[in-house]
Amino acid sequence: MITAPASLVLAGALLVLYPAWDAFANWLDAQKSGGLAFNKGQTFNMIVSVITAICMGIAVSLHGNAGGVLVFGSWALLAGIFQLVVGISRRKLGGQAFMMISGAQSALAGIAFIYRSFHVAPGLVQLTGYAGFGAFYFLAAALWLTFKKKRTAHAMS
Repeated sequence: MITAPASLVLAGALLVLYPAWDAFANWLDAQKSGGLAFNKGQTFNMIVSVITAICMGIAVSLHGNAGGVLVFGSWALLAGIFQLVVGISRRKLGGQAFMMISGAQSALAGIAFIYRSFHVAPGLVQLTGYAGFGAFYFLAAALWLTFKKKRTAHAMS
């Protein structure tokens, strides 16, 4: 599915789904670490991701792949900066290096996507590397924090 030529509908749906999923992940993470009121950076990131998902649908329908990639790149840049800030602010919790690396990479990728949207906009194949690294960082952080929590609980017993 990733390497096959994609229809604009499929590409648009995936471009909308990515920031929507990010909004859900930010909401879930904030709930597990004090709530939305306590995690203002994640709350803002969640709101931006919801707005981005809506704008993505509009951009793809009006301007096709280039419009979608421009919105996607803008969101990746902004979300990456906020993810980096959240990771830095929570570094005392441990396991935040993955969030900080992911945020920095997202911001840099966002700049590249914005640039490319004005030239030859990348297709889904080129966006899969971005999504794959993001998924890897989420998994690595979740595993790190899970095992850290188990080690801490075991050491206290």
